[in-house]
Amino acid sequence: MAFSSSSCLKCHPWCHPHSPLSSPHKPTSISIISFASTHHHHDPITSQSLPANFSAAQLLDNLRRQRDESSALRLFNWASKQPNFAPSLLVYEEILRKLGHVGSFASMRDILQEMKIAGCVPNRGTFLIFIETYGKFDLYDEVIGVIELMETEFDLKPDTHFYNYLLNVLVDGDKLKLVEAANSDMVSKGIKPDCSTFNILIKALCKAHQIRPAILLMEEMPSYGFLPDENTYTTIMQGYIEEGNLKGALRVREQMVEAGCPVTLVTVNVLVHGFCKEGRIEEALSFIEKMTNEGFFPDKLTFNTLVNGLCKAEHVKHALEVMDVMLQEGFDPDVYTYNSLISGLCKLGEVEEAVEILNQMVSRDCSPNTVTYNTIISKLCKENQVEEATELARVLTSNGILPDACTFNSLIQGLCLTSNHAAAMELFQEMKNKGCKPDEFTYNMLIDSFCIKGKLDEALRLLKEMETSGCARNVITYNTLINGLCKNKKIVEAEEIFDQMEIQGVSRNAVTYNSLIDGLCKSRKVEEAAQLMDQMIMEGLKPDKFTYNSLLTYFCRAGDITKAADIVQTMTSNGCEPDTVTYGTLIGGLCRAGRIDVASRLLRSIQMKGMVLTPHTYNPVIQALFRRKRTKEAMRLYREMMEKGDPPDAVTYKIIFRGLCNGGGPIGEAVDFMIEMTEKGFLPEFSSFYMLAEGLCALSMEETLVKLVEMVTKAENLSDEEVSMIRGFLKIRKYQDALATLGGILDRQKQNKYYR
Repeated sequence: MAFSSSSCLKCHPWCHPHSPLSSPHKPTSISIISFASTHHHHDPITSQSLPANFSAAQLLDNLRRQRDESSALRLFNWASKQPNFAPSLLVYEEILRKLGHVGSFASMRDILQEMKIAGCVPNRGTFLIFIETYGKFDLYDEVIGVIELMETEFDLKPDTHFYNYLLNVLVDGDKLKLVEAANSDMVSKGIKPDCSTFNILIKALCKAHQIRPAILLMEEMPSYGFLPDENTYTTIMQGYIEEGNLKGALRVREQMVEAGCPVTLVTVNVLVHGFCKEGRIEEALSFIEKMTNEGFFPDKLTFNTLVNGLCKAEHVKHALEVMDVMLQEGFDPDVYTYNSLISGLCKLGEVEEAVEILNQMVSRDCSPNTVTYNTIISKLCKENQVEEATELARVLTSNGILPDACTFNSLIQGLCLTSNHAAAMELFQEMKNKGCKPDEFTYNMLIDSFCIKGKLDEALRLLKEMETSGCARNVITYNTLINGLCKNKKIVEAEEIFDQMEIQGVSRNAVTYNSLIDGLCKSRKVEEAAQLMDQMIMEGLKPDKFTYNSLLTYFCRAGDITKAADIVQTMTSNGCEPDTVTYGTLIGGLCRAGRIDVASRLLRSIQMKGMVLTPHTYNPVIQALFRRKRTKEAMRLYREMMEKGDPPDAVTYKIIFRGLCNGGGPIGEAVDFMIEMTEKGFLPEFSSFYMLAEGLCALSMEETLVKLVEMVTKAENLSDEEVSMIRGFLKIRKYQDALATLGGILDRQKQNKYYR
């Protein structure tokens, strides 16, 4: 979406630095008193006894100061054993929280039994600590079990608030089946829901992408005596926005206004996020302007949402303007603000500007996090600036931020892209040594790098290491290996990996089949390839143009044009439209089989379909025409290609130059063509140039030869000494020696291959 000048920030008074709205609304500063400097940690001295007036409140205060659960537990146990002292419920709950923080569930249950023995009756809040802790450690099945524990062992019944807390933990953990089970349990026990219960269940339905049932549940609320509140409407709006349906969210807002439910800034921010998510920045700005006229003022979240939206829409300049306004409104940009800007600049390729923002961030006492550094490191690596990326990673470490898998992966990827494989493996080892576990992305990159280098044993060793380290092997891992093995003609090993996928339960995709089918075709195992295509169809995968083109290439090279034509026919009848590669391959096969006129007719018929033909399609026909000495037709087709098709490639120039130099036409045409191709940056293969030079000498056209040699020496950037030597031979009319010297130089430079 173009961000026109009409939608500039100046057009939105709420966002203008000198807006009348900017002065009356300043955020209130809150001072936070830190006790860190006054409190010190001491292990209890077990030989001492408690003072007579020592209270449970004092013990609670001391417990809260403990830095770890072990020292807290030692202090608790010591105090509990003192005569005339009984810990209070608050003390027990504090020790449960300390133990829960590190997931010490067995000790938590022991404390619960101690409470029972000591006669300290837990309440529902005590069991909520268990629910919170189980949720934190993803033990959601245990969450449900807490109800049974409190009912059977402590004769304590859950109430509406308890179930709401439990349901919310399950919803946040995306355990929607357990939500359903817990809600059914609540209903069966006759515990009445409240407005919060409905809101939590609506949130669960929205997370499950069931917007319609969520709306129906909202419509049921009045029959239970509850009216939907701001939370209800906003949750459904958020659900619509996540589905990419902003129109639906705006409809819900209208319902909210009609129902007389007050709209809060939370609602405004959700809708601003919706506009930004769809890239509708202008409308987001207009919406905020409208809301400010109704008495709302942007808060920090509003600004951050806008900055993020503008950056994603590649309007980073405007995002920087918003940040300036944000500062003038009294809101300090946070790590989210800066990360959005840095990400936006990196996407635009403006890494230096991103580094400037990073420096600005540090100067304003906003600490960068791993995401900040990783964004810049990743971009630097993709632009082959691996040294700069490594230096930034050192800065990250020196600032006390531990590099994560994303940091290492970016650097390893950068090293692999620059073919610095040894350094990539060293970094991989360092990653493991520093306790950062490599993921499938790490292994896939290194496996791919080994495959490109033909080091397949090393690639297979990494696959084995993935298995032993418990790292998931995905379809990309196996596809990379199969492709690498096929390209290195190790078909048997590729088939073994293919079979291994089934054993490991990894689903094969079209890429898996296409890689192996192509490898089998190139190894002349076409029957196996055909069987594999049948298996592909049985697994519910549709063969695509890559599948058919592999089989087509085999039959064309084998000279079996009938089979090749059948492949194209099958391809079309199965709804897979042939592309220029398909037609180019078939045309090439027809030309090799000597059926040039059929190939020419096919070329014309695909032109009639409106397809833009590539050199791959034209080249075989042009080459076949030259071989039959039909030079004029070949050159006419070349000129047509220049006008109607894609630009000629290096192979086109090689075919035509060789054809013209082989006596296929007047020598002047060959000279003119060489000048044309050289001006376009293509240099002839030396053998064809030598043939042309001999022709020029035979026709006493030495002056033309000298000019052409000069063109070649200039284009090849020969040294002054080399040019002087060649010119010396030309001056004394030793043309054969001049050409031999030029050929030798080009040979040494490994530039006598067909074309650069």
